[in-house]
Amino acid sequence: MAIGLTLTYITTKVPNFAYGSFVTVGMYTAFSLFRLQGFSPYSSVPIAFIVGSLGSAAMYLGILRTLARRGSSLVALMIATLAIDIAFVGIFGIFSDYLYARYRIIDAPKFVQLPGDYSLFGIQGIVFTAPISLCTITLALFGLLTKTKFGIAMRASVENPSLARVLGINVENVYIFAWSLAGGFAAMSGAYYTLWLPGGIDVGSKLIVEIFASSVLGGLASIYGAALGGVIIGAGEILITTTGANLFGSSVGIYQKGIPLIIMIIT
Repeated sequence: MAIGLTLTYITTKVPNFAYGSFVTVGMYTAFSLFRLQGFSPYSSVPIAFIVGSLGSAAMYLGILRTLARRGSSLVALMIATLAIDIAFVGIFGIFSDYLYARYRIIDAPKFVQLPGDYSLFGIQGIVFTAPISLCTITLALFGLLTKTKFGIAMRASVENPSLARVLGINVENVYIFAWSLAGGFAAMSGAYYTLWLPGGIDVGSKLIVEIFASSVLGGLASIYGAALGGVIIGAGEILITTTGANLFGSSVGIYQKGIPLIIMIIT
């Protein structure tokens, strides 16, 4: 999840607080396709990626770029992403009401993890699929940024947008591509998430703490650092919460959201 957030930050320098909502987009794409068409969450991943990509690009083009062209500051753009996130929660609520009214799907506002995962050596398949996907995405981005002309243009646009424009690079297209890719990654993560944990209209928004902590831990401006930061934050949160629950009881779970921040400060 943190890779996409970092990608949008290094291109436009806007902290995207609506990023978690695109995780929810992926969750509801997988949930809807499962309940209406019988698709497994794995089958929903490509569709979730497309929906998230289009939504993120539309958000950038329709709102953020418009505000930026009118002279809005980075703080104003950041606040705009907060407002968009709140609006998304309302949209998800409306969509869940529609699923109930039209298809009598009563668990749309908050649903349990979806079936359809495989098992390998007695271990749930997502445990293997998630890290493999992370490595694949990281390697693909490395190849894109270092081995292709468009990737080199992206790096130039990030490092010096003004010079990139002088050299004839369409910086705006680079920004659109970066935001589109980030939204796709977030939605793809959301589709995978439904195989492991329950989903709901505000679950993605609540994950923004872990996502930002992972990105900051990775250096905030490093895609590869974000990938490593996500692994550290995710593993650390699970291990510390589990260990604390074993030692002090289940009440430790209420402090789970503070663990990513503590790890970020310590490291």
